[in-house]
Amino acid sequence: MPRNYKDQSPTAFQRRPHLTKDDVWIRAFLKEAQVGHIATSVNGQPFLNPSTFWYDEEKHQIVFHSNIAGRIRSNIEVNPKVSLEASELGRLLPSNVALEFSLQFRSVVVFGTARVVTNPDEARRLLYGLISKYFPAMTAGKEYREITDKELRATSVYAIQIEEWSGKENWAQRADQSDEWPPLDEKWFE
Repeated sequence: MPRNYKDQSPTAFQRRPHLTKDDVWIRAFLKEAQVGHIATSVNGQPFLNPSTFWYDEEKHQIVFHSNIAGRIRSNIEVNPKVSLEASELGRLLPSNVALEFSLQFRSVVVFGTARVVTNPDEARRLLYGLISKYFPAMTAGKEYREITDKELRATSVYAIQIEEWSGKENWAQRADQSDEWPPLDEKWFE
């Protein structure tokens, strides 16, 4: 029978709690993950957009940007409740049981409220933080031109205030197998 999630926290009832990771692991993962998927929703229609992002640990928020106009900005202005998913995939894990096929993965899901950053000084600081995540050896004003006012006016910078998050890691070397069926040949595990 399905569990009733109504009026529960979005991170309630982890189906496989032994895979759940703690806050220290989640912070480290968010600092390294390369792509996040931002989920927004308007009038019951969900939208998902891939994006670079930065975990601003000091403010406990996720930072990303988009064009000044577009679906993300429009959706967030109507409904600021969002989530972000970031994941890393490993090997495919075959099994001799159809429902046990799996894959190695690490993932974090963040739930929060997004806002458009309107203060130019804050927007610059957040964009420089985002750039530093991906290009830590480069410096504004040295290797690349500093952000101009014109560029800032053409960009929407967002901060997602993190309300809840969950992390999960399934990095098993093999999927569960059944002794009621012939074992898979070793070639499937290479």
